[in-house]
Amino acid sequence: MAGPVRSVPPPPGVYVPAVLFYNDNDDLDLPAIKQHILRLAEGGVTGILVQGSNGEAQHLSHEERKQAIRFTRDTLDENGYKHVFIIAGSGALSTKETKKLCHDAKEAGATHVLVLTPSLWPPQMTVENITHFFHEVADASPLPVMIYNFPTVCSGIDLDSDLLIKLGSHPNIVGTKLSCGNIGKLNRITSAYPSSQFATYAGKSDIFVLGLLANSAGTIAALPNIAPKVHVHAYKLVQEGKTAEALELQSFLGRADWAITKIGGIAGVKAIVTAHFGYGEPTVRGPLRTKVWANLVTDKHTEVIEELVRMEKSM
Repeated sequence: MAGPVRSVPPPPGVYVPAVLFYNDNDDLDLPAIKQHILRLAEGGVTGILVQGSNGEAQHLSHEERKQAIRFTRDTLDENGYKHVFIIAGSGALSTKETKKLCHDAKEAGATHVLVLTPSLWPPQMTVENITHFFHEVADASPLPVMIYNFPTVCSGIDLDSDLLIKLGSHPNIVGTKLSCGNIGKLNRITSAYPSSQFATYAGKSDIFVLGLLANSAGTIAALPNIAPKVHVHAYKLVQEGKTAEALELQSFLGRADWAITKIGGIAGVKAIVTAHFGYGEPTVRGPLRTKVWANLVTDKHTEVIEELVRMEKSM
């Protein structure tokens, strides 16, 4: 007797966890969000992650999360980008809420969901409990599930390759985003599964090309918010077998990725985008603190970011 039909991962490529913009009333700034979505799509990204960590998912209400997904889908469809995929961040601290967010994502137009490990009670998150959580969510989700491994935002919980490979055997668990940045872990997973069955994405630009050379499906990383074209170019270089050129670009992306973490993460990304691409305000929701590019220009890490912006604009 045949087993359950496996769900399909998103296709290989460059995905971006898009930042959101807010207006003076702390509501979603839809015109600015639209400009950002279209710049990313025009830059050639394969898909957009709505409500990744860079999308401030945990700072949004359920209705705002649905609104952001639907608005992103409508913006893409209305402007000739129906082929661009939408992954929705659907992580929450309880199994019940996570399942609800998966259903909300389906209703709003996403094709896949990305789920964080619950982290309110780290001592209780044993291998058994984590496995049970992801199996219960995947059984209930109307969309294929991807596992989001990001120890920084999960109280240090870091899923190892043995667990991720085990979870990948579930027919509705189709991939992972490795924001742990562990290239050895990535390689072990890609050795266990082809990307057509379980897609492993580098969660940081500093291992993007290295991941591709280890058979990853691509990247889902913050830096393409600033430079989608540069990342798509790096991806194409690898596909064309231009490894030396790709590795040279990877060296630069590694420095730029490090710089953005030092400049200020989400707040830094917004400050750069608003200053250099002319839309939105750099506002973030508390307890994060807003940063303004004019106050960052003396930082020693800004030189590489300005070089990245020049490279992006030249493509």
